[in-house]
Amino acid sequence: MNILGIETSCDETAASVITDRKRVLSNIVLSQDEIHSPYGGIVPELASRNHVISINFILEESLERAGIKIKDIDLISVTQGPGLIGSLLVGLSFAKGLAYTLEKPLIPVDHLEAHIHSAFIENEDIPFPALVLLVSGGHTSLYLMRKKLDCKVLGKTRDDAAGEALDKIAKFLDIGYPGGPLIEKLSLGGNTQEFDFALPKMTDQSLDFSFSGFKTAALRHIKKNNLNKKSSRLKDFLASFEHSVVRALISRLKKAASKHFPESLILCGGVARNKRLREYFTELAEEKGLHSFIPSHEFCTDNAAMVAALALEKYNKGDKGELSLDLNAYARSPH
Repeated sequence: MNILGIETSCDETAASVITDRKRVLSNIVLSQDEIHSPYGGIVPELASRNHVISINFILEESLERAGIKIKDIDLISVTQGPGLIGSLLVGLSFAKGLAYTLEKPLIPVDHLEAHIHSAFIENEDIPFPALVLLVSGGHTSLYLMRKKLDCKVLGKTRDDAAGEALDKIAKFLDIGYPGGPLIEKLSLGGNTQEFDFALPKMTDQSLDFSFSGFKTAALRHIKKNNLNKKSSRLKDFLASFEHSVVRALISRLKKAASKHFPESLILCGGVARNKRLREYFTELAEEKGLHSFIPSHEFCTDNAAMVAALALEKYNKGDKGELSLDLNAYARSPH
């Protein structure tokens, strides 16, 4: 059985083919970073237009890499939301057209659930219950996963996502886009204690996140110390800022682990590629004596293999898919 995945929730056009044994035959991702870089962030109209231009070529490349023809696809899966509504509609409409033409079942999936289940592409036997920390440019959330397809939200950001906070500071300093990877690169060897950032405290003792305070403090440091991309202290500032964001993430995860007693910890999402976050996450798991799982880099950022993998889980649990022309996209998560 061959499952086709299609992902266009933001600014990556992606298609993937996996087998019913979760063997990834192809995983093609076309990034639009170069297109959006001059604007310091994603321009939704440009994103959706470039999905329209690219999606058919990406599908063809995915099929060629997988060594199969379109007629060999048995199940089609696509991201339904959340994301940029224009971008989502390109992928969803394309998938619906394919399913209708090929007379194949179509299973829509949630983008965040797909990120969570990306950990199972390479690690099928993750012990439950598992705590999941999902960190990306648009989302920062904590989940308790009792079993596959069974996730409960424990906490989420009340303002900016972690990746969004990194991107905004990078844009303010004019160091480029996307900000997270550039901050990681430019902060190497910097002093993480040079600039002080206080961890946010939730008065209701919840497991929610907040990063707007970090952004405000960062802007205050920048103005007070007259920092710019040529400053000699830039490396220390970026290291301190990145370190504080990671500490905030790990502190919430540690608090959740003390409260919910998981067997495993899972880190996923685009920001899960960050070296400092991966190190702190692994250290916490070792400290708690827990199993830890982080997808490979290619499965952390938006990709279609995770979409197909989640659709396969749903199919195996009884969702055989159907073609509904009323199927629509959603910009925000209903969870």
